[in-house]
Amino acid sequence: MLGARWFRMRQVLARRIRYKVTRGGVLFTAAVVLVGFAAVASANNLLFLILATMLSTLMVSGLVSRLCLAGLELDFLVPEHVSAGRTIPAKLYVRNVKFWMPSFSIHVVGVEQDAPPVLQSPVYFPVIPGGATLEETVQVRFARRGEYRQNHFAFHTRFPFGFLEKTARVVLRREVVVYPSIDAQAGFEELLADLAGEIETHYRGLGLDFYRIRPYEAFESARHVDWKATAHTGDLQVREFARDQEQTVELFLDLETPDGFEEWFEHAVDCCAFLSWWLAGKAMGIRFRTQDFDFRLPEEGDIYTILKYLAVVERKAGKPPEAPADETSFPIVLTASPGRFGDVAWAGARVIGPEALGAAAGKAEA
Repeated sequence: MLGARWFRMRQVLARRIRYKVTRGGVLFTAAVVLVGFAAVASANNLLFLILATMLSTLMVSGLVSRLCLAGLELDFLVPEHVSAGRTIPAKLYVRNVKFWMPSFSIHVVGVEQDAPPVLQSPVYFPVIPGGATLEETVQVRFARRGEYRQNHFAFHTRFPFGFLEKTARVVLRREVVVYPSIDAQAGFEELLADLAGEIETHYRGLGLDFYRIRPYEAFESARHVDWKATAHTGDLQVREFARDQEQTVELFLDLETPDGFEEWFEHAVDCCAFLSWWLAGKAMGIRFRTQDFDFRLPEEGDIYTILKYLAVVERKAGKPPEAPADETSFPIVLTASPGRFGDVAWAGARVIGPEALGAAAGKAEA
């Protein structure tokens, strides 16, 4: 047991530390140099004593600050469902595995890699007692969709005298799936208003269609009795109507996107996420499709299944389907090549290409 603890302590002490000399450190070092010259020049024992005290102060400062950073562990928990571009609360846990020494004046910051840091602002812990775990609620923001398998953070401190700022980096290998943005971007609301009108027009008048005449069953409403059929047969007959047709919107995202349209594809993915989120909120049926994905909402799951797929979807070569999957649905196609959907099978579809989204965005900005 003691050997395992010693091995673990060696690991945490061996953590790579980065140093940055502060303004106070520069001034103190200059003072050490001046006192050293004065001591050598004058051979004054008092000055040598002061010089020794100043040098020992530097050594103690370096040792104590390194011990403060040693033995610190970090954990970071975000909500289950995270959307890009939104600031959300998360839990930050810092544990001090040194049972014999507290850590003082510790800052936790996000480290910028290929994207802005996840942590919006530094978190300060005045003291972390030995063997204790401290919890802090922080605000985080993921700039873009995707799978985040490594989150980079850093501990840094200037304790005890502020001569050096020491930094120790930490990499968390915890996978976080970030959905595309579901918030309205430039042009999305105008596009949604047009689509809502087209969907309403498409389904207008499809409900309460006459289905058949059948014998009356106990406890049925008398207002559905067909008196002419009743007089003809001598038994009570009722009119039966077809159930209101479920309004289903089919969203098709074309994955075959030419080079040079990478930014537009990301915009189209955000548009799909926004439309899917809005349609699900209106309790409308959704059939979301790509060349390699087909999902029905709500029959096969919830909206988060679509958002999770959109979080990691990438451009790839493929071909459009021969026809919409459901003849009664309202099809919406997002594609960088609208000409590929010009055949008869897609005649009733609303095709949204680069020009359509670009024009809507320009109108919104104007």
